[in-house]
Amino acid sequence: MKTIGLLGGMSWESTASYYRALNEGIKQRLGGLHSAKISLVSVDFEEIERLQMSGDWESAGRILAEGASHVEAGGADFLLVCTNTMHKVAEQIQAAINIPLIHIADATALALKADGIKRVGLLGTRFTMEEEFYRGRIRENFGIDVLVPDTESQARISAIIYNELCLGKIDEASRNYYLDAVAQLAERGAEGVILGCTEIALLIQQEHTPIPLYDTTALHAEAALRAALTDD
Repeated sequence: MKTIGLLGGMSWESTASYYRALNEGIKQRLGGLHSAKISLVSVDFEEIERLQMSGDWESAGRILAEGASHVEAGGADFLLVCTNTMHKVAEQIQAAINIPLIHIADATALALKADGIKRVGLLGTRFTMEEEFYRGRIRENFGIDVLVPDTESQARISAIIYNELCLGKIDEASRNYYLDAVAQLAERGAEGVILGCTEIALLIQQEHTPIPLYDTTALHAEAALRAALTDD
Protein backbone atom coordinates (compact mmCIF):
# COMPACT_ATOMS: atom_id res chain seq x y z
CA MET A 1 0.00 0.00 0.00
CA LYS A 2 1.30 3.43 -0.94
CA THR A 3 1.21 6.35 1.48
CA ILE A 4 -1.43 8.94 0.64
CA GLY A 5 -0.38 12.56 1.08
CA LEU A 6 -3.02 15.03 2.28
CA LEU A 7 -2.64 18.81 2.41
CA GLY A 8 -5.67 19.79 4.45
CA GLY A 9 -7.21 22.27 6.85
CA MET A 10 -9.14 24.17 4.15
CA SER A 11 -11.37 23.63 6.07
CA TRP A 12 -10.65 20.99 8.70
CA GLU A 13 -14.35 20.05 8.48
CA SER A 14 -13.87 18.68 4.96
CA THR A 15 -10.41 17.27 5.67
CA ALA A 16 -12.06 15.07 8.30
CA SER A 17 -14.33 13.77 5.51
CA TYR A 18 -11.25 12.83 3.48
CA TYR A 19 -9.67 11.01 6.41
CA ARG A 20 -12.85 9.06 7.06
CA ALA A 21 -13.43 8.20 3.39
CA LEU A 22 -9.86 6.98 2.89
CA ASN A 23 -9.84 4.77 5.96
CA GLU A 24 -13.30 3.37 5.27
CA GLY A 25 -12.23 2.68 1.68
CA ILE A 26 -9.13 0.77 2.74
CA LYS A 27 -11.14 -1.21 5.28
CA GLN A 28 -13.71 -2.17 2.63
CA ARG A 29 -11.03 -3.26 0.18
CA LEU A 30 -8.56 -5.00 2.47
CA GLY A 31 -10.64 -5.94 5.52
CA GLY A 32 -9.30 -6.87 8.93
CA LEU A 33 -7.57 -4.11 10.84
CA HIS A 34 -6.25 -2.37 7.73
CA SER A 35 -6.28 1.41 7.64
CA ALA A 36 -4.91 3.96 5.19
CA LYS A 37 -1.26 5.00 5.30
CA ILE A 38 -1.46 8.80 5.35
CA SER A 39 0.96 11.70 5.62
CA LEU A 40 -1.12 14.75 6.57
CA VAL A 41 -0.25 18.42 6.95
CA SER A 42 -3.06 20.75 7.98
CA VAL A 43 -2.73 24.50 7.45
CA ASP A 44 -4.44 27.39 9.26
CA PHE A 45 -7.40 28.25 7.03
CA GLU A 46 -7.82 31.72 8.55
CA GLU A 47 -4.48 32.68 7.03
CA ILE A 48 -5.33 31.17 3.65
CA GLU A 49 -8.80 32.75 3.56
CA ARG A 50 -7.40 36.24 4.17
CA LEU A 51 -5.01 35.80 1.26
CA GLN A 52 -7.82 34.53 -0.97
CA MET A 53 -9.98 37.55 -0.22
CA SER A 54 -7.12 39.97 -0.81
CA GLY A 55 -6.23 38.27 -4.09
CA ASP A 56 -2.72 37.34 -2.91
CA TRP A 57 -2.69 33.89 -4.47
CA GLU A 58 1.10 33.89 -4.78
CA SER A 59 1.53 34.05 -1.00
CA ALA A 60 -1.19 31.46 -0.45
CA GLY A 61 0.55 29.23 -2.96
CA ARG A 62 3.85 29.57 -1.11
CA ILE A 63 2.23 28.45 2.15
CA LEU A 64 0.68 25.43 0.47
CA ALA A 65 3.85 24.58 -1.43
CA GLU A 66 5.74 24.53 1.87
CA GLY A 67 3.05 22.34 3.40
CA ALA A 68 3.20 19.99 0.43
CA SER A 69 6.95 19.60 0.85
CA HIS A 70 6.36 18.55 4.47
CA VAL A 71 3.76 16.02 3.30
CA GLU A 72 6.34 14.59 0.91
CA ALA A 73 8.97 14.51 3.67
CA GLY A 74 6.50 12.50 5.74
CA GLY A 75 6.72 9.68 3.22
CA ALA A 76 3.80 10.37 0.88
CA ASP A 77 3.91 8.74 -2.54
CA PHE A 78 1.46 11.25 -4.05
CA LEU A 79 -0.49 14.32 -2.94
CA LEU A 80 -4.10 15.36 -2.60
CA VAL A 81 -4.84 19.02 -1.91
CA CYS A 82 -8.06 18.74 0.11
CA THR A 83 -9.87 21.70 -1.40
CA ASN A 84 -11.21 22.69 -4.81
CA THR A 85 -10.49 26.42 -4.66
CA MET A 86 -6.79 26.16 -3.90
CA HIS A 87 -6.22 24.10 -7.02
CA LYS A 88 -5.91 27.58 -8.49
CA VAL A 89 -2.27 27.29 -7.35
CA ALA A 90 -1.87 23.59 -8.18
CA GLU A 91 1.03 24.24 -10.54
CA GLN A 92 2.88 26.21 -7.86
CA ILE A 93 2.37 23.35 -5.40
CA GLN A 94 3.43 20.68 -7.89
CA ALA A 95 6.61 22.61 -8.69
CA ALA A 96 7.66 22.38 -5.03
CA ILE A 97 7.48 18.59 -4.75
CA ASN A 98 8.79 15.48 -6.50
CA ILE A 99 5.65 13.37 -6.06
CA PRO A 100 2.57 13.61 -8.32
CA LEU A 101 -0.43 15.73 -7.40
CA ILE A 102 -3.79 14.11 -8.12
CA HIS A 103 -5.92 17.01 -9.36
CA ILE A 104 -9.44 17.12 -7.94
CA ALA A 105 -10.95 18.40 -11.19
CA ASP A 106 -9.43 15.48 -13.10
CA ALA A 107 -10.80 12.93 -10.63
CA THR A 108 -14.23 14.53 -10.98
CA ALA A 109 -14.13 14.80 -14.77
CA LEU A 110 -13.18 11.14 -15.15
CA ALA A 111 -16.34 10.20 -13.25
CA LEU A 112 -18.38 12.52 -15.46
CA LYS A 113 -16.90 10.94 -18.59
CA ALA A 114 -17.61 7.45 -17.30
CA ASP A 115 -21.26 8.43 -16.85
CA GLY A 116 -21.47 9.99 -20.30
CA ILE A 117 -22.07 13.51 -18.98
CA LYS A 118 -21.65 16.19 -21.65
CA ARG A 119 -22.91 19.23 -19.74
CA VAL A 120 -22.58 19.67 -15.98
CA GLY A 121 -23.41 22.33 -13.41
CA LEU A 122 -20.83 23.58 -10.90
CA LEU A 123 -21.31 24.86 -7.35
CA GLY A 124 -18.40 26.07 -5.23
CA THR A 125 -16.73 29.19 -3.94
CA ARG A 126 -17.03 32.21 -6.20
CA PHE A 127 -13.39 31.73 -7.20
CA THR A 128 -14.08 28.19 -8.42
CA MET A 129 -17.29 29.17 -10.20
CA GLU A 130 -16.21 32.41 -11.87
CA GLU A 131 -12.62 31.63 -12.85
CA GLU A 132 -11.22 29.31 -15.50
CA PHE A 133 -8.64 27.29 -13.52
CA TYR A 134 -11.27 24.66 -12.67
CA ARG A 135 -14.10 24.71 -15.18
CA GLY A 136 -11.70 25.51 -18.02
CA ARG A 137 -9.63 22.45 -17.15
CA ILE A 138 -12.71 20.23 -17.32
CA ARG A 139 -13.87 21.77 -20.59
CA GLU A 140 -10.50 21.77 -22.35
CA ASN A 141 -9.12 18.45 -21.11
CA PHE A 142 -12.32 16.40 -21.05
CA GLY A 143 -14.69 18.11 -23.49
CA ILE A 144 -17.43 18.70 -20.90
CA ASP A 145 -19.42 21.95 -20.90
CA VAL A 146 -19.64 23.54 -17.43
CA LEU A 147 -22.54 25.75 -16.33
CA VAL A 148 -22.46 28.01 -13.26
CA PRO A 149 -25.16 30.03 -11.45
CA ASP A 150 -25.63 33.75 -12.08
CA THR A 151 -23.43 36.28 -10.26
CA GLU A 152 -25.93 36.99 -7.49
CA SER A 153 -26.39 33.30 -6.75
CA GLN A 154 -22.65 32.71 -6.82
CA ALA A 155 -22.19 35.32 -4.09
CA ARG A 156 -24.71 33.66 -1.75
CA ILE A 157 -23.50 30.15 -2.50
CA SER A 158 -19.94 31.22 -1.67
CA ALA A 159 -20.99 33.08 1.49
CA ILE A 160 -22.74 29.97 2.80
CA ILE A 161 -19.52 28.01 2.34
CA TYR A 162 -17.32 30.46 4.25
CA ASN A 163 -19.79 31.65 6.88
CA GLU A 164 -21.56 28.36 7.61
CA LEU A 165 -20.12 25.15 6.21
CA CYS A 166 -16.48 25.90 7.04
CA LEU A 167 -17.67 26.51 10.62
CA GLY A 168 -19.61 23.26 10.77
CA LYS A 169 -23.01 25.00 10.63
CA ILE A 170 -25.77 23.19 8.70
CA ASP A 171 -28.79 25.38 7.99
CA GLU A 172 -32.02 24.12 6.41
CA ALA A 173 -32.64 27.38 4.56
CA SER A 174 -29.16 27.17 3.05
CA ARG A 175 -29.77 23.57 2.02
CA ASN A 176 -32.95 24.63 0.24
CA TYR A 177 -31.10 27.46 -1.49
CA TYR A 178 -28.47 25.04 -2.78
CA LEU A 179 -31.11 22.58 -3.95
CA ASP A 180 -32.85 25.40 -5.83
CA ALA A 181 -29.53 26.25 -7.47
CA VAL A 182 -29.09 22.59 -8.47
CA ALA A 183 -32.59 22.54 -9.97
CA GLN A 184 -31.96 25.76 -11.90
CA LEU A 185 -28.76 24.36 -13.40
CA ALA A 186 -30.65 21.25 -14.45
CA GLU A 187 -33.31 23.43 -16.10
CA ARG A 188 -30.52 25.03 -18.14
CA GLY A 189 -29.41 21.65 -19.42
CA ALA A 190 -27.01 20.31 -16.78
CA GLU A 191 -27.11 16.51 -16.69
CA GLY A 192 -25.55 16.52 -13.24
CA VAL A 193 -24.03 18.98 -10.76
CA ILE A 194 -20.50 19.06 -9.34
CA LEU A 195 -20.30 19.78 -5.62
CA GLY A 196 -17.17 21.78 -6.34
CA CYS A 197 -16.27 22.68 -2.79
CA THR A 198 -15.24 19.97 -0.37
CA GLU A 199 -17.70 21.25 2.27
CA ILE A 200 -20.85 21.17 0.14
CA ALA A 201 -21.45 17.46 0.69
CA LEU A 202 -21.87 18.29 4.37
CA LEU A 203 -25.03 20.20 3.35
CA ILE A 204 -26.59 18.36 0.41
CA GLN A 205 -26.39 14.71 -0.58
CA GLN A 206 -27.88 12.60 -3.35
CA GLU A 207 -30.87 11.72 -1.17
CA HIS A 208 -32.00 15.35 -1.38
CA THR A 209 -32.43 15.53 -5.17
CA PRO A 210 -33.04 13.28 -8.19
CA ILE A 211 -30.43 15.26 -10.14
CA PRO A 212 -27.07 13.42 -10.17
CA LEU A 213 -24.57 15.01 -7.78
CA TYR A 214 -20.80 14.60 -8.09
CA ASP A 215 -19.17 14.91 -4.67
CA THR A 216 -15.61 16.03 -5.31
CA THR A 217 -14.41 14.94 -1.87
CA ALA A 218 -15.62 11.38 -2.42
CA LEU A 219 -14.32 11.24 -5.99
CA HIS A 220 -10.91 12.64 -5.00
CA ALA A 221 -10.65 10.13 -2.17
CA GLU A 222 -11.62 7.30 -4.53
CA ALA A 223 -8.85 8.34 -6.94
CA ALA A 224 -6.41 8.25 -4.03
CA LEU A 225 -7.53 4.77 -3.03
CA ARG A 226 -6.96 3.48 -6.54
CA ALA A 227 -3.50 5.04 -6.63
CA ALA A 228 -2.60 3.70 -3.18
CA LEU A 229 -3.51 0.12 -4.07
CA THR A 230 -1.94 -0.15 -7.52
CA ASP A 231 1.68 -0.93 -8.30
CA ASP A 232 2.22 1.61 -11.10
